Order: sequence, then C-alpha cells, then structure tokens
Amino acid sequence: MAAEPPALGVGIGWRPEIDLTVERLPGVDFVEVIAENVNPARLPESLRVLRARGVPVIPHGVGLGIGGAESPDPRRLAHLAACARALDAPLVSEHLAFVRAGGMEAGHLLPVPRTRAALSVVAENVRRAQEALPVPLALENVAALFGWPEDEMTEAAFLGELVEMTGVGLLIDVANLYTNQVNLGLSATAALDGLPLSELAYVHVAGGHSHQGVWHDTHTAHVPQDVLDILSELCARVDPPGVLLEWDDDYPSDGALEGELDRIRGAMARV
Repeated sequence: MAAEPPALGVGIGWRPEIDLTVERLPGVDFVEVIAENVNPARLPESLRVLRARGVPVIPHGVGLGIGGAESPDPRRLAHLAACARALDAPLVSEHLAFVRAGGMEAGHLLPVPRTRAALSVVAENVRRAQEALPVPLALENVAALFGWPEDEMTEAAFLGELVEMTGVGLLIDVANLYTNQVNLGLSATAALDGLPLSELAYVHVAGGHSHQGVWHDTHTAHVPQDVLDILSELCARVDPPGVLLEWDDDYPSDGALEGELDRIRGAMARV
C-alpha cells in the first residue's frame, strides 16, 4: 500500500441484525460493513452513531469480481467509492475472487486461476479499481472449494507478485487459510511464511462447521481454536493493524460475541 495502514485494533462486522449490539459491545475499535448492503446517501443510523464516536468503518465489497477476465464494473466501483466517502473510511476491501462472466453470476467467491496470464489480468483490474477509489484498496484471500489444475504458483506467491506489481494491501482471512488447509491440504503456516505480511491491512477471523469431512466457512459459529492458533502464528510474524470477527447469521447473545472478541485478543496476546 502507498501509505502505512491505520492502526485499527479489534473489531466486528456490522450487520443490521446486530446493529444495537455492535453499538454497545465494549472494546469494539472498528467495524466493517458489506458495501453492497449500504446506500451511501442514506447511511443507517447505527453507522452514523459509530462514526460520531470516531469508530472507523470499512466498506467491504463482495461483488466486484476483481479476479475475473472482464474489467471491474464502473458502477460497482463508483458505489464503493461513494461508500468510502460517506463513511470517511480509511480503506476499502474486496475479495481476490472470480464471481461472474458474460453476465452470469457464480453465486460464490471462486478462486482465481493462479497463472501468469491471470496475474496480468488481475493486476490491471486492481489498477483500475485503485484509480477509481479515493482510499487504499486491500484484497482478501478466499476459501476455495477447489483448485484450478493449471495453477502455476501458490496463493501466497500469486498475492506476493500482485502486491509487488500494484501496491495493493492485503486482508488476510485466517479462517479461509484454515478452510483451505482442511479441504485442500494447503498448509496455513506455509501460506503465512510466503505472504507479504508487511502489506497487511487487517485480518478476518470467523467460525464455521464441519460436514462429512469438509469445512464450511459459514460465519455462524464460535471461532475454532485451530483458527485462533493460525491467528497467533500470524501475530508471531507481524503486528496486524486490525483483527475483525465476522458473524453473519444465527447470532448469539451479546455476551457470547464479547467473549469471542476476548478470545481473539487472547490469541493475539499469546505471542
């Protein structure tokens, strides 16, 4: 990233279903909001309250499709930019993922083929996005259900070269690293060793469920200890600017969410 990322602390994903919970949870240093669910001209009252308190709010996109062969949709980029301005956001984040082609939606955040040809396309898409956004962009690694047979490099190597080519920041989801470790046999520790963590913007942590030997990153359960262990491994390598808990459905009590944030702080402090 062109500038050093801001110090964010420990945060939680803001969702309309838990807006009042997020407002009253102690120790929430920043929040993240799904950009596609926000109208920048009519921000939810809860987000305005948090901003008035000085809590940073990061727009997090899920539909830009920066990993696709087509250039990013100017309308989607304009929406992300408007969200960033309305929220006075320190940065914007999105996924390094393929989501559509020829007007057809995949319905999932699909992995990008890690080839030299794909890297060139993605780098150009990133540059276009950076030009359209008023704040720095950070890209998130995804949880992959499969790997492309033509892959020429690891995800860490692909992201490393992309960062070198574009200066884009990284949003590292340690739950996704765990998912790929369980489902695809890809070592999370090896990924951390290969990633350019000096360009880390912040970190995602989340829970999920195992079904018939496959780990599903559902964001609807307590964070497994194995995911917190990967967070500790990351913190042993770099001091993350921020760590954020994602919880997207089947919301627990306020006390349970507060306990999850405390577990995250504990994992960070273990190093």
